[in-house]
Amino acid sequence: MKRLSLLRHAKSSWDDNVKGDFDRPLNKRGCEAAVLMGAFLEESVGAPDCVLCSSAVRTRETLDLIAPVFAARPHIEYSRGLYLASPHDILKAIGAAPQQYAHILVIAHNPGLHMLALELADPARSSTPDLGRLGEKFPTAALAHFEFDIDAWDAPLRRRGALRLFATPKDMAVEG
Repeated sequence: MKRLSLLRHAKSSWDDNVKGDFDRPLNKRGCEAAVLMGAFLEESVGAPDCVLCSSAVRTRETLDLIAPVFAARPHIEYSRGLYLASPHDILKAIGAAPQQYAHILVIAHNPGLHMLALELADPARSSTPDLGRLGEKFPTAALAHFEFDIDAWDAPLRRRGALRLFATPKDMAVEG
């Protein structure tokens, strides 16, 4: 069995001083959400042993904020190819990952990440409420976690994933 977590980068700043989209940093709310989602990832499904991360500033900053909560340091690969990547390109990156990794975390961008999550889910094996919420939107810092009955990352993944959870920072908010 292989496990795949998809995390959209946390909320970024639209400050006019930023030179371009690739260089946009996280804003304060995004930093807080990243820490929250990192802790949730560790507690709910465990730390990944491999992270595939877009090399954009906001995805790297998201990873920098979630990684310290992991019990073990995962292998990390940064890729310019994951910046605004299509579902096909994200699948290629996953398929090229070393086979020894049992749990991969991909940190990337919409719309490709959301489209991929929808393509991976096998409705018959997925959590119905989470699948419904995933179908609506994939907000910043949202996490989708899948399990696959496969032995290798280069196996076909479309419609074979059991969506085990879909969570957003808003789900973690403590009501006061």
